[in-house]
Amino acid sequence: GGALSGRDLTAVNKTVSALLKLLYPDPNMAVPDDELETLVRAALEVRRRVKEQQKRVFRSEFRNTHFSYAMGEDGIERFVSTPELRSEDAIDPDPLPPGQVWAMGPGGGAEAGPSLYRIEAAAGQGAGIRILNAPTPPAFRESARYAEQNLYARARELVGDRDPRAHDFSVQLRAMDNDRTGAGLGLPVLAALCSALLGKSTKGGLVAVGALNLGGSVEPLANAVGVVEAAVEKGAAVVLMPVSARKQLFDLSDDMATRVNVQFYSDTPDALLKALLE
Repeated sequence: GGALSGRDLTAVNKTVSALLKLLYPDPNMAVPDDELETLVRAALEVRRRVKEQQKRVFRSEFRNTHFSYAMGEDGIERFVSTPELRSEDAIDPDPLPPGQVWAMGPGGGAEAGPSLYRIEAAAGQGAGIRILNAPTPPAFRESARYAEQNLYARARELVGDRDPRAHDFSVQLRAMDNDRTGAGLGLPVLAALCSALLGKSTKGGLVAVGALNLGGSVEPLANAVGVVEAAVEKGAAVVLMPVSARKQLFDLSDDMATRVNVQFYSDTPDALLKALLE
């Protein structure tokens, strides 16, 4: 991937070469692709630890540590993190695999404020959407239905020549906080579906916000300041939210405003463009 410098590439290649010689000493031995991928991931993980320590000393010079690789005919870019940098209930600074999106829901009232979710989607042959959560929260079922209809209605703008009606989508909601309703997650679900269909990852540290309606427009966000504050507490570097919430953020504290990059979108194609890696 593009984050590796010349020295990084040299270190990774030498590590992979050494591991291959140890595990496959006969130069005529075939190396299975899955074994090679395991060695590449191990080499990238070891080198990233070095880069992360350099980043602590010279952040301006070593700021990009999002190591990645691509293998096979699909050429999907996959990112490699280290276990000590990851937390199951916090937003990962690395891009997620295609089909996965961090989302902030507005919450279900006074008892449940803005809450973090991780949405995971996979695309296969078939038609329709299957939600894997059992039982499925009714509010999340509605969010998924609105996302599905918006994907069908604006397929050309969102996924180009891909035909979403010829694909079967499996969707799972993972709740990280006390609110588990999945309400108001239409835009993040739509981003997850498009990400899975296009085979593209969402940007690292990004959390998506926004509810959709069947007409294709984005619903107003009631508590934009609370959503941004909750996202920052969960480790978000970028919050993607509807432009209609812009005026509310005048009340965001100076401290919060300096800790996060709020990006606004006008419609669903604009949101997808800003959410996915190029």
